Amino acid sequence: MAGIVDAVFLDRALGELEVVRSWSPRVVSRLEALITAGEDGDLFRVNPLTFAKERGVATEEAVDLLLHATALGLFEMDWLLVCPRCACAVKSFAHLRALKSRYRCPECHHDYEAALDDFIAVYFTVSPNVRTIRYHRPETLEPFDYLYVFRGVREGVAPDGTPFVEACRQALRGIGFLEPGETRSFAFEAAEGLVFGLSRDADAGFVIRVEGRPAAAPQRIALTWRGQDYAPDQIAIAPGPVTIDITNDTPERGIVAILQGGTADDQGFLRFEPYLTGKRLLTSQTFRSLFRSEIIGGAEGLAIRDVALLFTDIKGSTRLYQRIGDLNAFELVQQHFDRLREATRQHGGAIVKTIGDAVMAVYPDAAQAVAAALEMREAIRRFSAGQSDRAVAVKIGIHHGAAIAVTLNDQLDYFGHTVNIASRVQEMAGAGEIWLTEDVWSYPGVQKLLDGQPAQHEVARFQGIEQPMSLVCLPSPAEPA
Repeated sequence: MAGIVDAVFLDRALGELEVVRSWSPRVVSRLEALITAGEDGDLFRVNPLTFAKERGVATEEAVDLLLHATALGLFEMDWLLVCPRCACAVKSFAHLRALKSRYRCPECHHDYEAALDDFIAVYFTVSPNVRTIRYHRPETLEPFDYLYVFRGVREGVAPDGTPFVEACRQALRGIGFLEPGETRSFAFEAAEGLVFGLSRDADAGFVIRVEGRPAAAPQRIALTWRGQDYAPDQIAIAPGPVTIDITNDTPERGIVAILQGGTADDQGFLRFEPYLTGKRLLTSQTFRSLFRSEIIGGAEGLAIRDVALLFTDIKGSTRLYQRIGDLNAFELVQQHFDRLREATRQHGGAIVKTIGDAVMAVYPDAAQAVAAALEMREAIRRFSAGQSDRAVAVKIGIHHGAAIAVTLNDQLDYFGHTVNIASRVQEMAGAGEIWLTEDVWSYPGVQKLLDGQPAQHEVARFQGIEQPMSLVCLPSPAEPA
């Protein structure tokens, strides 16, 4: 049953949402239906990619919709560090600035260093200002809901294709809260193998090895929960009926889940259904526009394993300023920026910054960057058509690879070898040319985009880069007769 909705707040916010941009038909009404009729679980950590798939909305539009809804107070953004082995929501952060890349999972006891490409996920939870759901008060949740929904993510999939949450439910032999000073008993039939006890609120657990001949009589084990560990934490028993008595020897409430598992080595990475990664969000123009105050905390930045960087510049801008005057040229450059920004937005990227007459843009992958470059070149050609004295010609360079997302001068920026190469590649280009590195040329989907366009392959050496670079030039298309 849906919870109580603040209809006045919702109507006002939806009215503003309708006009912030042009939406596809009925997109906003689909979000309204989710808020008013969805179950509590549907409104906790909404995955924009799942929302798009289930409601027939384009993915990029779904992301934009939830970003705008968040900016208007309908949702709250949640940055999560996700464990790749147990789908545990290891850490939750309300803001990017608090996000850390190094973390330890309290369930599987592994250490990780996350990149923005994966294991950093972004979700949206309905704001209590518009509708209260039980996940706003996690202390009231049932044990399973708390441990596997509130403290986990739903996208994890076990090797056999079973949703990981369901696989845990099937393996569960007991679960419950441990009140201060309380002793709780869990009775079940122990099969040969391992039984794991875990507490996601702390980096603690226990392992029971079940082996040998079946027990002749019921077995009983006594454990003590001490806040950060169990005593003892390693036990051996025989297969058969067992009762585990767990005493909470702390002043705080704890929680324990007991699962019948496989082997100690059976801890490979899970597969995950698609979710909104930190990389994809940071390459969103809507995110950068709406959440300008979001910065990356710390001096080291956040790693990105693969991102596409595009640089543009205006060919002959100095002569343009001399020919038509500073004010006219400045106005012309701003109009050219508008067209580059729109092409970037249409292809899932974001303008990082403008440097004089140049642009630096970022995209989730190289194919999107190439599609944007082609659109940019055509948009500027149309813009310049019929005004030969005010014509603008752009030159474009693209490279992809690893980078570091950082905050420089109070704005999100990118740093590293990939950025330097992309900038150098752009410097090779002439008017109307798009230059790519061989890595971009061979990226999946790029050849289909180019569809037989003429291409010139060259090798160049850049100062400070030891190895020669294989480059591809897409010449300026011939003007129609």
